[in-house]
Amino acid sequence: MLVAHLTPEQLDAGLDHVRRVPSDVGTIELIVRRPALDAREELDEGELDLAVGLVGDTWSQRPASSRHPDSDPHPEAQVTLMNVRVADLVANDPSRRALAGDQLYVDFDISVDNLPTGTQVQIGSAIVEITAKPHTGCAKFTKRFGLAAMRWVNSDVGKSLRLRGVNARVVRPGTVRRGDTVTKL
Repeated sequence: MLVAHLTPEQLDAGLDHVRRVPSDVGTIELIVRRPALDAREELDEGELDLAVGLVGDTWSQRPASSRHPDSDPHPEAQVTLMNVRVADLVANDPSRRALAGDQLYVDFDISVDNLPTGTQVQIGSAIVEITAKPHTGCAKFTKRFGLAAMRWVNSDVGKSLRLRGVNARVVRPGTVRRGDTVTKL
């Protein structure tokens, strides 16, 4: 099934809804494990681990950079969080939102103002810490959601709201479940 990409005007029209996310306490709406290249598994429950991030995800097997394929995974990109409202909007079909490539989709304000680098966030029984490494879209994001979506998430407003998502590292392992509370510590 071919899904149309949204126009810049359609994306901008959804911004008010995106901005109305809770800023102190939210919920985790979707957990996605990437067991292989371009594969996605939606989970009801997952384990966040200090060494491997989301257990069963391929983060720990990916190089830090495509330019350095022999390097270790980037420690500041162990787990990514994405605003589920943004994922719903750019996907233009709820069944496609996991294609964004993030692991934790939250109904929560992940903006720079609300979660500066170093902020810790409890999700279920786990705690993650927001890292400084920017999370920007890639060629796959553009292919899946369109050039307008890529430009929108990487615009000045998009960067300040972290529309593409935010990188984090696990600082306390634990279980995360769909519907769990997401709390800024």
